[in-house]
Amino acid sequence: MAGLPAVRGTLYIVATPIGNLDDISARAIETLRSVALVAAEDTRHTLKLLRHLAINTQTVSLHEHNEVQRAPALVDRLLGGDSVALVSDAGTPLVSDPGHRLVNLAREAGVIVSPVPGPCALTAALSACGVGAARFAFEGFLPAASAARRAALGSLATEARTMVFYESPHRIVSCVADMALVFGGDRRAALCRELTKRYESIHVDTLERLGEWLRSDDDRRRGEFVVVLAGAEQAPGADCRPEWVEAVRELGEVLPPKRAARIIAKVTGASSQVLYRLARDSQR
Repeated sequence: MAGLPAVRGTLYIVATPIGNLDDISARAIETLRSVALVAAEDTRHTLKLLRHLAINTQTVSLHEHNEVQRAPALVDRLLGGDSVALVSDAGTPLVSDPGHRLVNLAREAGVIVSPVPGPCALTAALSACGVGAARFAFEGFLPAASAARRAALGSLATEARTMVFYESPHRIVSCVADMALVFGGDRRAALCRELTKRYESIHVDTLERLGEWLRSDDDRRRGEFVVVLAGAEQAPGADCRPEWVEAVRELGEVLPPKRAARIIAKVTGASSQVLYRLARDSQR
């Protein structure tokens, strides 16, 4: 009807298999089939998936080298009523993959951006390696040059959370060597290779032994890697905020100090013994 605003399309962020094609969801299949266009990091790679699923949706490339130029045209199509699916070569788009500019432009234009969740190498590795998934920092790909890589790793020397990195087969040996140099060879880590594929392997050991394991067999360096690295050990009380210790000290002026520590510990989740000791030491 004349005068009514045009119906805008939706930009779907579609997760695709990281290896095993059976991991794709029914919703992802239906989305790829129903949209007007699939924006793919590599159309050749995505066409193999679409042919496997018997989907004939048109594709267009959207990668790091053309996203700045191509994103505005895709937003125009979305504003014109066409829905678009964004996919990467594998896993969840925008996780160390292109798409940020398109998503931001679409949101600025008032287009709905809807995730179609599914496979992700990051979460797959964390869930299966046992290094620690409760709190983690995702660092993506490290710099290719060794000096820059060591500097980046050095900035993480005191990071207490589990750290997750992506790495390519031709840099994995030097990457693990640099990690051992910066964090110490006894730091625990996991090398997760070819996840969900035929030759999937998850090897957990110290950085020193992982380096030896990689160097001992060329086949162990094949495929894409997720490196999961244990965080730095914290000294007792390192996670106690100064204001919590001060609260124990002040409350300890009207209550028995140990009781004051128990009250603050209950509120903050910190150790009452550590809070009591830090508050006591601060008065000396």
